[in-house]
Amino acid sequence: MVDIEKWKAESENERKEKDMFLGSGHPQSPIQLGDLQKFNGLNYYPLDPAYRFELELHEHTEKETLKVMDSKNMERKFIRWGEFRFKIGDKNCTLQAYKSDPMEDRLFVPFRDTTSSKDTYSAGRYMDLDRNIHLTSEGKWIFDFNAAYNPWCAYNEAYACPFVLPENWLDVSILAGEKNY
Repeated sequence: MVDIEKWKAESENERKEKDMFLGSGHPQSPIQLGDLQKFNGLNYYPLDPAYRFELELHEHTEKETLKVMDSKNMERKFIRWGEFRFKIGDKNCTLQAYKSDPMEDRLFVPFRDTTSSKDTYSAGRYMDLDRNIHLTSEGKWIFDFNAAYNPWCAYNEAYACPFVLPENWLDVSILAGEKNY
């Protein structure tokens, strides 16, 4: 069982650290220099433990390599590694998890939901799951939509971001994570 107060404090701290980095003028920050003076941090949904899950990864036996276009009209390759199954309200949902390389210890989970183009970035949001951080001792993955983030192309069109494949479009609202910038 997760300690909710500890989880909330850690999540708030991660958000503050991200805002500090983005607003710092660091060369790796996607916030353009002309926008730094008016940058007051990102917009987030309030933290909600109902959007935090510990899920089994249903790894695919046949791992298909997919070609995915990005926002600069370039093609990227991703391996469909496995899927996560969960419920939002009474709705069964599935999201595919991808890897760029089979040796990676990280899963990439892009998604769109019914908030996309309204409250959240139109092209969708992302989640990164690192085996060393998000895999529990019981073999389940900490899958926390409160950590869902906008791709950097949402802040700066100089960045290229892979589009979310239709297989990861959810017909529910994920009222967690980053909102529109």
